[in-house]
Amino acid sequence: MDIKLVASDLDGTIIDRNNFIAKENYEAIDMLHSRKLPFVVCTGKSYSVSKTICENFKASYGIFGNGAQIVDLKTGEELNRKILKPKQISYCIKLARKYNLHIHFYTDTSIVTENLKYMDLRNYLLKDYNATELKFCIVPDIEEYIEEEDPDIFSLILTSDGSLADLEEIINKHLTVSTSLINKKGVYRDNIINREYEYLNIAPNNINKNQALEFLSRYLMIPQSEMLAIGDNVNDLEMIKNCGIGIAVGEAYDELKEASDYITTKTVTEGAFAEAINKFIN
Repeated sequence: MDIKLVASDLDGTIIDRNNFIAKENYEAIDMLHSRKLPFVVCTGKSYSVSKTICENFKASYGIFGNGAQIVDLKTGEELNRKILKPKQISYCIKLARKYNLHIHFYTDTSIVTENLKYMDLRNYLLKDYNATELKFCIVPDIEEYIEEEDPDIFSLILTSDGSLADLEEIINKHLTVSTSLINKKGVYRDNIINREYEYLNIAPNNINKNQALEFLSRYLMIPQSEMLAIGDNVNDLEMIKNCGIGIAVGEAYDELKEASDYITTKTVTEGAFAEAINKFIN
């Protein structure tokens, strides 16, 4: 198959759980550039969090917030942007208060939270390593902050030490949004903050990495059948299913492995991304 674009998740795919990137992965990305193949970063993180690593990879395009924002990284032009509606945000915050859940959200330039605890703490601890331009706003009351500042919110994150599956069902019953439930327990434990938890990512409707790749497919006139996608988590599932070649790294979630065309034998730390690229890009 003649691959004309490569799309990859970051954390758990190119970057391991200890924030390490194998030199083989850099070499594989350099090879893509030498072949003039567009390299697309697909991440649940915001552009501000990911900007430096995208620059280091010389990525062509960026899909951020699981598809809420698409950026031409060569020019800095924002190609697409979707944000949550005020009523959607208000409903989710009320549920979080009711069930005593941790809340944080992403804007263009900031992570906003009432206290650094889960993913927001992880991002804070890694901010110097990632040289992120993202600001961390710790506010006394998130609802008051939203009312006063009226920020554009790309995604809202609810986190708990327990299960959030029932909450996801409630939200999807009452709101037209995109949700993604991520398990960070057991073998998927967050080693950066040394904690287990689940988090529910809430984004505008019809937002996921695959929808964003469909947009780029039209924009670049490259069929998805001629794209290769690689990931590790459930928010990578649709793009893995719908691209011409879908690859799961060795430590990927079982759902992703079952849907993939190939599972790497190497771990992320050993250069699973490079293994995939070297196997399918000739």
